[in-house]
Amino acid sequence: MKVFITDLEAYNGGNLVGKWHTLPMEENLLAETIENILQDGKDICGDDHHHEEYFITDYECEYMSIEEYANITKLNEIAQLMESIDDTAIKAINFLVDNYLVKDIYEAIESYEDLVIVYEDCSMYDIAYDLVQESFDFEKIPANFVNYFDYSAFARDLELEGRYYEIEKTTYEYIG
Repeated sequence: MKVFITDLEAYNGGNLVGKWHTLPMEENLLAETIENILQDGKDICGDDHHHEEYFITDYECEYMSIEEYANITKLNEIAQLMESIDDTAIKAINFLVDNYLVKDIYEAIESYEDLVIVYEDCSMYDIAYDLVQESFDFEKIPANFVNYFDYSAFARDLELEGRYYEIEKTTYEYIG
């Protein structure tokens, strides 16, 4: 996650004073970084008083959108948590947040393992086929019946039930 932290008072005075920073970073370094931006804003504006407010004017983040006045400390915590998980977990978290299945990204990070299963490079047809194969003993069922089973229709029914979602060659099973 990268954020462009800007001095709000300098910005309101017509000066864009800020810098790009990559999160996560150590808390004391983050506080020092913000203080430096605010000091630069104070110096450029020629003010006698200390600048206190900042906001985020731009960001680069693959797993969430960031508001201008988002709490930078919370963003740093989220970046720290996201840094320690793999790409499949990030997909699961994005799925939960994007589909409003959790209240916020914190809940998604905390509970994604209990709420969603990610099947990478797996279509709904694949899921339907596997479920049928696991559920029935095809040695006991006549071969002509097996040949008429419509996996595509079964896959569509599974998806309509709202438990499975196929998004860009990945299928998600919501188990929450």
